Amino acid sequence: MQQQPERLTLTHTFDAPRDLVWKAWTDPQHVEQWWGPKDFTIPVCKIDFRVGGKFLLCMRGQNGWEGWTGGEYHEIVPHEKIVFSMYFADKDGNKVQPEEIGIEHKADADAYDSVLLEDAGEGRTRVIYMGNETMADAIESGQLEAMNQSFDKFDAVLRG
Repeated sequence: MQQQPERLTLTHTFDAPRDLVWKAWTDPQHVEQWWGPKDFTIPVCKIDFRVGGKFLLCMRGQNGWEGWTGGEYHEIVPHEKIVFSMYFADKDGNKVQPEEIGIEHKADADAYDSVLLEDAGEGRTRVIYMGNETMADAIESGQLEAMNQSFDKFDAVLRG
């Protein structure tokens, strides 16, 4: 039996209660403050947070480059778990292939992204994020570094 490659997985413990972490992950007003790597802004952040609901985000670099991300929520367990698909999109939320926009990206089309929230004691929350690509591909593409930078921004949002 062939072993599956390790998926992109990040675990971080935040010094904030789970309800605040949940809100920061699901509320567009918070998401637009932390999504994406450092030095990127989010001028568009639309979230229909329900199973079957979709999201659309525009990430803008300092040089004016814009990248759109769309997705759909597949499972939501309040304050515990979010399972969603995520894909490159156009400004209308239509799925586009990465190579169409000049990006090299390897993802498992059958794997969803997921976020798990766990109590970590003393008002802290552990977040476990699993992406839809292998850890090796995430390192090579820069996705791992970008997600770590997003987590740093997320931490700053939680600290106010």
